[in-house]
Amino acid sequence: MQQSGGTGSKGKGKVMAKIVEEEEEAESLSSGCGCFLCAVEEPDARLRRASLGAFFRELPYCEDDAGSGGGGVDGGQSCAEAVGAVWRAAMAAPDDPELPSLGVIRCMSVLLARALADVEWRLRGQNVYVPYYAAHVIGSYTIRSSAHAELAASAGAVQPLLSFLGGAMTWVEQRAAARALGHLASYDATFPAVARYAVEAVPLAVRAALTCVGDVYANFVALAPGKRPKYQRELLTSGLVGGADDEDRKAEEWTSQLQCWSLYFLSCLASRDLSSHATICQDPGFMRELCQMWGGLANGDSPAGVGLLRILCRSAVGRGAIAACGDALSGLCDLARSSDDWQYMAIDCLLLLLDDRDTWHTVADATAAHLVDLAELRHLGPRRRLGYAITAALLRDHDLVHGRELGMEAKEAIANLRDVKVERKEREEAMSRDELLKRRILTKEKKRQGNDMFWHGEVDRAIDLYTEALQVCPLSRRRERLVLHSNRAQCRLARREADAAVRDATRALSLARPANAHARSLWRRAQAYDMKGMARESLLDCLAFAGAWLNRKDGAAAAAPPRGGANPKLPYCVARMISKQMSLTGLFSAMATTGSSKVDRDDCMPHYTAADDGDSHDEEDDADDADRDESEDEEFAEKELNLCRSGKGLPIIAGETWRRLARRKKTMSQVLSHAHPRTIVS
Repeated sequence: MQQSGGTGSKGKGKVMAKIVEEEEEAESLSSGCGCFLCAVEEPDARLRRASLGAFFRELPYCEDDAGSGGGGVDGGQSCAEAVGAVWRAAMAAPDDPELPSLGVIRCMSVLLARALADVEWRLRGQNVYVPYYAAHVIGSYTIRSSAHAELAASAGAVQPLLSFLGGAMTWVEQRAAARALGHLASYDATFPAVARYAVEAVPLAVRAALTCVGDVYANFVALAPGKRPKYQRELLTSGLVGGADDEDRKAEEWTSQLQCWSLYFLSCLASRDLSSHATICQDPGFMRELCQMWGGLANGDSPAGVGLLRILCRSAVGRGAIAACGDALSGLCDLARSSDDWQYMAIDCLLLLLDDRDTWHTVADATAAHLVDLAELRHLGPRRRLGYAITAALLRDHDLVHGRELGMEAKEAIANLRDVKVERKEREEAMSRDELLKRRILTKEKKRQGNDMFWHGEVDRAIDLYTEALQVCPLSRRRERLVLHSNRAQCRLARREADAAVRDATRALSLARPANAHARSLWRRAQAYDMKGMARESLLDCLAFAGAWLNRKDGAAAAAPPRGGANPKLPYCVARMISKQMSLTGLFSAMATTGSSKVDRDDCMPHYTAADDGDSHDEEDDADDADRDESEDEEFAEKELNLCRSGKGLPIIAGETWRRLARRKKTMSQVLSHAHPRTIVS
């Protein structure tokens, strides 16, 4: 009996202690100011969690904004200030599970729904900031956590996010919604919650990607600074006084992100639901523009349009729509013959299209003349033996492929490819070593004669001699063929034959090892693209060339050290080309100018001529082994550095300025620096 009484008193003691603890907790909560910052800084974990939980439960239902004279949130904070503080916490620690476990994601979802349902509340005081912050908080917490994404889906965040993606407010909220929806659609656990709205979501994302540039320009960039929405200006500059130029720059960056995140959302839907391909491909205008949508320099990590195109190529519906769109095929060819980091994706798309018997003739007819320039590719990024795959796709057995007759240009390109990769290869494999040696000696002699003709101004004769040298040069001598194609590209530039110069420079870059690692060919192709008015492709080649120049480690730097021992200098003509192409590739450049985006002849960059470029008589080491890809010692000779300058007294752009641009092409720059171990200096 005594033992039973002791047990009962212990139980009563525990109950009383719990009651006292709850009373102390309630007293602490009632005595605190109740704001988010005070709650999150509470050192006691139990009190902090209780305060934060209560804060997130009450925040969506605050009636007035503190700035408008109402009560606001406890502690005098406005709702916008409170949500802004939560946004900063989410940005600082998106993987922290504490706040999501206490209801922050549900709180943000309810705020989004309220902003849509109660327009009067949304327009009161500073509440106009709330939808952007709330959507951004959801996107931040779901960026790497499937568990947090499940919380958002169960809280009903998908439907209000879709409303904002559809333009329920402005492009600022649209951007945050696209980001959050992309994260929710990327997880297997939450994809079904998003897929339920696929019929509505796909057209909204397509429209957002297609129209966002025009919308932002018309509703923000084109307006005078005083007429722009104040809250958008403050969000763009984060409260800093940056001026209209900084606002324009940030608006362009955010617009690119909106477009890329919309495309990413579509890619997530298309990769898991093939039935969505038909809806995506319904808009012919979207298909025409898709390959031109890219992340630019600010969002280079996003595959953007070509990433979605590659996913669409996995279905018959998608392949049919792309094959029927000439602009899409042309855009893929341009990307495949560029130094873009996503070049391999464009080649993947074309190979998938050529692998389909139903689309082979249409695609081969439109792309064969461009793809044959890439037949010598070996490795490109994660892809291996790409040249072999291209050759096999174009030389498919005609018994397996039925359709209309190919056009003359495509037929000739495929015939030449068959002659080189099949028939000539078999002939050379049957030749003796002595015969191959004679061919190599003849190649060197014709190249020497071609160099002499070029220096004497006989450009046509030089082209003929380089062509003859290519016809007799053994296929195994990739280095010699690279130099011949690059020299012939220089001759084409002298004749202002831009298309032919692009073809030869691309073939030279395909022969390089690693691919695209011949700096002179990059510069020549950049000039050729400039002649054609293709600013994006020219810019990418210029940045790759600049990466090689600024990271060179050869003796040329010792002969011409930077003034004052500072950063290496970039030739003025290259810097001017980069500046020009950046102004032409901006998202709003086409809308800001009344004229065509094509480059006039008088505005083209000066190109190397016989008096400028010693590379028209490139020499390679006779002792080089076959397939060795080592740059010439005179690649960046000081005499060429002087001749690159546009005129006496014109400035040389400091290396640090343009290194920031080249850093955005860091992958290509690393490839180039490995490809020229003797000729590149830092």
